[in-house]
Amino acid sequence: MGRIRPTYIKRVSLELYSKYPKAFNVDFENNKEMVSKLSDVSTTKMRNRIAGYITRYAARAEV
Repeated sequence: MGRIRPTYIKRVSLELYSKYPKAFNVDFENNKEMVSKLSDVSTTKMRNRIAGYITRYAARAEV
C-alpha cells in the first residue's frame, strides 16, 4: 500500500504538471528544482512532497 497524501499536495502537483508537462519527468532532483522555480512553495518539506508526487504521477503516465 502507498502513502496517503493530502489533497492540497495532489491539487498543486496536478496543476503544475498540467500547466508545464515538458518541465517534469521521472527524475526527482529535476522535479524538485522545477517546483521551486514554477511555484511559491514556502517550505522544503512541501516542495519535496509535491516533487515526489509529480515524479510518481509522471512514472505512471509513461506506462
